[in-house]
Amino acid sequence: MWRVLIVEDDVSTRDFFVRSIDACAVLQVAAAVGTVELAADWLLAHAASVDVLLTDLGLPDGSGLDVIRLARRLNPACEPLVISMFGDEDNVLDSIEAGALGYIHKDSAPHDVAQTILDMRAGASPISPMIARRVLSRFHQLRPAGQVPVLGSAPDCRPLTPILPDALVVLTPSEQDVLGLIARGFSYAEIANLRGSSVHTIQTHIKKLYAKLSVNSKNAAVFEATRMGLL
Repeated sequence: MWRVLIVEDDVSTRDFFVRSIDACAVLQVAAAVGTVELAADWLLAHAASVDVLLTDLGLPDGSGLDVIRLARRLNPACEPLVISMFGDEDNVLDSIEAGALGYIHKDSAPHDVAQTILDMRAGASPISPMIARRVLSRFHQLRPAGQVPVLGSAPDCRPLTPILPDALVVLTPSEQDVLGLIARGFSYAEIANLRGSSVHTIQTHIKKLYAKLSVNSKNAAVFEATRMGLL
């Protein structure tokens, strides 16, 4: 049983999240609150017992980023998922740097939030296609200057390293297709459905992708693939 802390100030949206999670046999609502203060109080007392943080960013008394940072500091194993109306690059990148493993825009919020959480727990990094496009746009805008931000690191940027012919990464057509779908924010299950494959097959493709790109996460794969000109 995985316990979920919900932080959402809109009552109807919060109730929707609660109903979706309550309907799932392997998820349990640990608490559902509407402010940064209440979330912080709950985390300070119960952080060790929460597996997933589902949070909005725009809260009445602050930002959900503070909740993410506190949750990750108190319980590094907690997996944060953002569902927010904020879709600008700064908020998205700040959320990822704070520790969010997924970012869903409310305009494309899934009907089954529980399934999105299960996908994330299985290793996916759910990102709305619109959000993924904006992040990629930011990367491409920065490339002419010769620098791109390194997610999860200090604000300094590292220069793009020219890829020599003998260092080129060669992807199979299937790996290239899967990479494109990852960049668009699809989950493992969605990619499997789109390609008519099993989730296990998609996971195999992704493991090979990670090995070729020398990364260990979806966000890092998108970053490296963009840097290498594969996207």
